[in-house]
Amino acid sequence: MAMVDVSGKAEVFREATATGKIRLKPETVTLIREGRIAKGNPLYTAKIAGVLAAKKTSELVPLCHPLPLTRVEVEAKILDKTTVEITATVKTKAQTGVEMEALVGTSVGLLTIWDMVKQYEKNAAGQYPNTAIETIYVVRKLKQV
Repeated sequence: MAMVDVSGKAEVFREATATGKIRLKPETVTLIREGRIAKGNPLYTAKIAGVLAAKKTSELVPLCHPLPLTRVEVEAKILDKTTVEITATVKTKAQTGVEMEALVGTSVGLLTIWDMVKQYEKNAAGQYPNTAIETIYVVRKLKQV
């Protein structure tokens, strides 16, 4: 097992954007909109968590190259009465792409929202019948030679 050898590749500008959604109870989304989540603002916290996670991707994904990230931007928005979306865009000038960093930023942003609202999502048995992280994927990647 080894990391892919990219030493012969030129450093070029690379960018990737990933997105994902978390489905919540309508009551929970209302609490987010009204700023009434006990732990604080999940949208803002998810943005910070996503940036931090993207920066640590090579520590989390075993064979992923550590990259000098030049920009990480994470957006968090309520899409409708039951859905929150996280989108992460990552840029670098490196020998390999930043898709994994964008995916990790998106995933950790979504997990952060779950963590911050879990007390409102649990049913009487302590389960999460309505909560689901869905459709995490790379929207776009760019390589400028």
